[in-house]
Amino acid sequence: MPLSHVCCTYRSTAAVLLLFLSILIVRLTPDANAQTASPTPAPSPSPQVAQVARPTPLPAPSPKVTAIDGHLELDTIVGVEVEHFSEWAATHDATKLVPFINGRAVRGNYPEEIHPDRNRLHFHLEIKPQNKELWTDLLGAPQGLRHPVTFTVGLENESPFDSVFNQSQPLPLTVISPVYGVICLLVILFTLALFVWLTRTTNLIREQGAAVPGKLRPYNLGRTQMAFWFFLVYVSYTVIWLITDSLDTITPSLLGLMGISAGTALGEALIDSGKDKANSSQLQDLISEKQALETGIPELQSQINALNTKPTLTQEDTTDRDTLNKQLLDSRTRLALVSQQIQTLTPAATDADSQGLLRDILRDSSGYSFHRFQIFAWTIVLGIIFVSSVYNNLSMPEFSTTLLGLMGISSGTYIGFKFPEKK
Repeated sequence: MPLSHVCCTYRSTAAVLLLFLSILIVRLTPDANAQTASPTPAPSPSPQVAQVARPTPLPAPSPKVTAIDGHLELDTIVGVEVEHFSEWAATHDATKLVPFINGRAVRGNYPEEIHPDRNRLHFHLEIKPQNKELWTDLLGAPQGLRHPVTFTVGLENESPFDSVFNQSQPLPLTVISPVYGVICLLVILFTLALFVWLTRTTNLIREQGAAVPGKLRPYNLGRTQMAFWFFLVYVSYTVIWLITDSLDTITPSLLGLMGISAGTALGEALIDSGKDKANSSQLQDLISEKQALETGIPELQSQINALNTKPTLTQEDTTDRDTLNKQLLDSRTRLALVSQQIQTLTPAATDADSQGLLRDILRDSSGYSFHRFQIFAWTIVLGIIFVSSVYNNLSMPEFSTTLLGLMGISSGTYIGFKFPEKK
């Protein structure tokens, strides 16, 4: 093939290739330009995708009790420091916070002062009708001046805040103030010691009357019972005031019980006083009569002797002598009877001596008496109930009218049997 023909063939082929490349470039160039000039916008995410992608907010920090100013004691003000309290108070009502002691809400004991900027609250711990039962459980049946408790604060009807004062780090709750407790203890011991000394050396609660020199009169049941109730009420009132700071703790039934005790002692005193006056008056009359008889008998005897010395007796002398002999016999008989009555009205020296507390209050001149034992037994039983109520419930017991009536019957029976009793 000629060279010219070959060259022509290559040129035709090259031209075809160039034309094909030109067409390809022209078709591709607008798409490239379109992509460069106006890029396709990215599809906007749907609302659901955007919400998942948003970061989750951090939870608010929990409040926690970290410190307390002062000490836990009824009728005192304590300052409580609560971590993160300002953040909590921004969304809650801080005026409804109450202390929690041993996990129980002190209801009605709302804050006296609130300082969210300083993360502090102040509470005045006091007894209110809503929390009286709680304070009774906390302070009743004390084992000492203080005992450990857990402490925190919180809303009344919700879970309380966390606290550092938990079971592993409790706070001491003061039951009785040591200062006031020591002072009252000294006063009570002094009063009790003075009472014991007076009862052992005087007739403070003993039978009235003159005692044999060097001896003491027997103990009196009515006065002993009155002294028993006096000291129970006296000591209990002081203890309740020390723990609860309450002054109005005397119940109406307690006044009734003390009235029964006082009435028993008063009735017994009136009966004994009447007996003493009657015995004294009768004894004086008998002593006067005895003296007159002792003076008259020698005179009668001298008159009879004078008649007997006469050598001869007339009929009149014989009649006078017989009359004088009869008067002398009657006077001697009467003197013996008066002497016996005087001896009966005058108690023996041993009868006026004390034989010990229990023997004195349980016996009369006839020996041990059931009516005395009955009033003694009921007094002891009610005394035990009284002490138990004060120790466990920090309150004076409220005796029923039936029980007071029973005590009154016992006292009335004792007073009734006092009338025939011999002094």
